[in-house]
Amino acid sequence: MGDDPSVADTVAACCIGLASQRLARAVGRRYDTAFRPLGLSGWQFTLLMATDRAVPPTISGLADQLDMDRTTVTANLKPLTRRGLLAIEPDAEDRRARRVILTEAGRAMLARALPLWRGVQDAYRDGIGEADLDQLRDLVKRVVGTP
Repeated sequence: MGDDPSVADTVAACCIGLASQRLARAVGRRYDTAFRPLGLSGWQFTLLMATDRAVPPTISGLADQLDMDRTTVTANLKPLTRRGLLAIEPDAEDRRARRVILTEAGRAMLARALPLWRGVQDAYRDGIGEADLDQLRDLVKRVVGTP
């Protein structure tokens, strides 16, 4: 197998894992570039948006929503808490659970970031088209298994 380049070429041409990883990196780079002037990554923007709720989510709730493990979410929240964009507090009813609260500084950051996000969204819509983007979102939902 190692000496048959056609196998590697075939896998590279049809591998869903490779294709999805390439897509994720390309999309991620575009958002990272847009948010760089704010000192945010695209992933950090996602975390901030995920905490902008009437009832602040728990860390476990965020992990479930983002399809990640709790430890990874916790590690990714730390830089945002150090910057004062998020606060983590015990849940009032279950002291073992921790709520992730978007601070006023976090809200201000989201207000600055939202136009940059819209710019990337508009660029994708203009370049790819809304119908194809809708198909992509639907496909992701089916693959991930979310409504």
